[in-house]
Amino acid sequence: MAREILETKRKALAINLNGEIYGTFAEIGAGQEVARNFFTAGAASGTIAKSMSAYDMAFSDSIYGVEESKRYVSQSRLEKMLDHEYRLLTERLVGPKYANRHLFAFANTVTTLNFSKSNDPHGWIGLRFQVEPGGDANDIIFHVRLLDSDAGLQQTVLGILGVNLVYASHYYIHDIQTMIESLVDNLTSGSVEIDLVRVKGPAFKNVNERLINLYLVAKDFSSAAIFAPNGEALQAKDFLYRKDVMILRTKYRQKSNPNFDLFNLAVDEFKRNCKIDDSNLVVMIEVLMSNALEDHPELSNEDLRSFAERAESLCATGNYIIVSDFSRNNILAKFLAQFKPKNVGISSNISNLKNIFNSKLYGENYTDELLAYVSGMFSKNVKLYAYPYLNKKENIIVTTHNMPVSEQARPLFDFLVRNQYIIDIENYDERFVKTV
Repeated sequence: MAREILETKRKALAINLNGEIYGTFAEIGAGQEVARNFFTAGAASGTIAKSMSAYDMAFSDSIYGVEESKRYVSQSRLEKMLDHEYRLLTERLVGPKYANRHLFAFANTVTTLNFSKSNDPHGWIGLRFQVEPGGDANDIIFHVRLLDSDAGLQQTVLGILGVNLVYASHYYIHDIQTMIESLVDNLTSGSVEIDLVRVKGPAFKNVNERLINLYLVAKDFSSAAIFAPNGEALQAKDFLYRKDVMILRTKYRQKSNPNFDLFNLAVDEFKRNCKIDDSNLVVMIEVLMSNALEDHPELSNEDLRSFAERAESLCATGNYIIVSDFSRNNILAKFLAQFKPKNVGISSNISNLKNIFNSKLYGENYTDELLAYVSGMFSKNVKLYAYPYLNKKENIIVTTHNMPVSEQARPLFDFLVRNQYIIDIENYDERFVKTV
């Protein structure tokens, strides 16, 4: 049965008229868009104990403490806001009047598009809330990228996101997928990206945070999810900004672990070619979700659990994992470019490269598609490290030197190889070269 999606004003009014839900709103950066929705819906006194914005840094630091990183649009600042506001709630709102109230503290710290349109609009949004009066606190925190090209539209989006979060925390708390889906209710496609969700507290004791973040990719709320070796979900910009990034691409349902012997050689060559310091190096294994999504656009819970298990097994090898829907290398390169990396290395089996330079697999616009691929792939300090495969039929190892290339693509391919945009992995042991 399809879920009824209430318009934003109806959600805000439903919360205002619910005598059990009561709390505060603290918003920094874009305005008081979330609180405004509750004020304009009517009966706001039933929900809002306090609403505030501390825009000046001195005021903000005085209330929430100094950010040593000097980054005020950050998870650290959001958590300080939630800690402070929720503590005040539980200290001040006591007695019979509040005995039946589910207290909450909402906070966000956001930067919208500046006047010159030169910044990256994004923010952190969070809620600390009780499921029952006097109960333990639970947290929902997520990071968003605001994609509209107008600051006013971004402010509207932010207000809707906040209402959706407060509503979901009270009406969809026992259905985690519906809770996540509902965060984008009443928003147009392409207006926002949610690239990280974190939850904690007794209400989420049976929730797998990896599944939530994989669900973001499956539902096209985000293009990728990144996990640390311990399984913790990471925010892409915080993790990748200005780093030297090396990625090994693998596909979902790949039966064996990646070819670490050849990948380690690729990492060594990447470090040597680009003169990379280990302290700035990020090495990741990618698990491609897009091939599964092509077969099953609506992934089942079982599919998501399989992805989570695959990510977990690769995390157990001590590696960082990125699960993505990047069907081609140039799309991955474009994703990484937004984090201003110093250098990017993408390691992939040369059989995948062979398909790119095979005109028979494309239509009459092959040369246009190939140029688009190359310009998107190699424009931002990106190198492709191609590891060989064994052509079992002819019993030969295929590298860039003997890889079949279509006649019209040969000059471009030779240019990329000679100028070290495409690099063969060298000094490999033939025992480790596998068939495809």
